[in-house]
Amino acid sequence: MNQHANQKPDYEREMRRAGVRITRPRKIILQILGDTDDHPDAMEIFQRASAIDSSISLSTVYRTMKLLEGMGAIHRHAFDGGRARFEQASGEHHDHLIDIDTGDVIEFHSTKIEALQEEIARELGYDIMHHRLELYCRKRRKG
Repeated sequence: MNQHANQKPDYEREMRRAGVRITRPRKIILQILGDTDDHPDAMEIFQRASAIDSSISLSTVYRTMKLLEGMGAIHRHAFDGGRARFEQASGEHHDHLIDIDTGDVIEFHSTKIEALQEEIARELGYDIMHHRLELYCRKRRKG
């Protein structure tokens, strides 16, 4: 379930607003990020970008991702201590299910889970300010 499908971010506008210069390599990276609906790591972004323009460097990808993360435009995840993967910061809150065999990341939202977390925090005398839920799973074998 992709919560971001209807909300294409305008990273270029956000960066210009922050006073960041938009170079051709950055423009390509931003376009790739805006069009993606998965959770790519820096190497995957680099491969997609260098297929468009072979002069784009991996360091340019890393610097651009760091800028966007610092601006709050993207979220960085290191699922199960793996390589950092990125997703759009726009959209509704959701959680992640990670297939430990394939590495696939599946987004989901559960009102039951959200309500239970609120209930637990309230019972313990807390208000939730932020949370992240990651479920590491293996597909059930038939039979």
